[in-house]
Amino acid sequence: MTVNESRASDDLTARARIRDAALREFAEHGVSGATIRGIAKAAGVSPGLVQHHFGSKEALRRACDEYVMKVIRETKQEALKGAVATPGFLPGAITLALSVQRYVARALVDGSEAAARLFDEAVAFTEDLIVNGAEGLAPAKTADPHAYAAVMCAMSLGTVVLHEHMTRNLGADPLTPAGYPRMALALLDILSDDLMNPAVVAQGRAVLEEMRASAPGGAESDPDQRIPTSDAAARKADSDPPA
Repeated sequence: MTVNESRASDDLTARARIRDAALREFAEHGVSGATIRGIAKAAGVSPGLVQHHFGSKEALRRACDEYVMKVIRETKQEALKGAVATPGFLPGAITLALSVQRYVARALVDGSEAAARLFDEAVAFTEDLIVNGAEGLAPAKTADPHAYAAVMCAMSLGTVVLHEHMTRNLGADPLTPAGYPRMALALLDILSDDLMNPAVVAQGRAVLEEMRASAPGGAESDPDQRIPTSDAAARKADSDPPA
């Protein structure tokens, strides 16, 4: 079953309607501003039915996170396997992806642990593709696949977070079918373009490698030296001024 077929089947359930309403409410109001009552109203159900299916707002938020990652993961996997050539796949995949992008944009800037998990899972999925390969994807030219994956995700998701600024510059919201193609075409150009002169790349790489090697106490790419998601969220919370 493709991601589009799965979505069509899922949409027949009240649980899916509640989840989709929650995606919109969380995107517009944030986790703190969204309410069970507001989500229920947007879904056309009772607050009791929302609680019956999900139990709490936090559990509903986790369900939204899991669904968003499933959409992103399955759409990318199908595209890499050649589904792009299948009639109707790309328009449907783009429409489905755009349906979750505003949620992703809000989640990535709200400073929550859930948002950190969302980004970290995207990095882990991308790193797996880089290390183990995938149909339709060339091997990455890097000695540091984790950093490569993290930067790639930051660049890609940055266009979502900065969609208001992108709208001003592109003349259309990139989180809509009208504005998305221009942004996506530019991303394809960037990913396929050898923009920098090889000599300049070599010089820059040599300088940066030297800086990295000589930095006192600089963290290497060893996974054991990465800050855990929960610690990262806790540090942000500790640094935020009291309400």
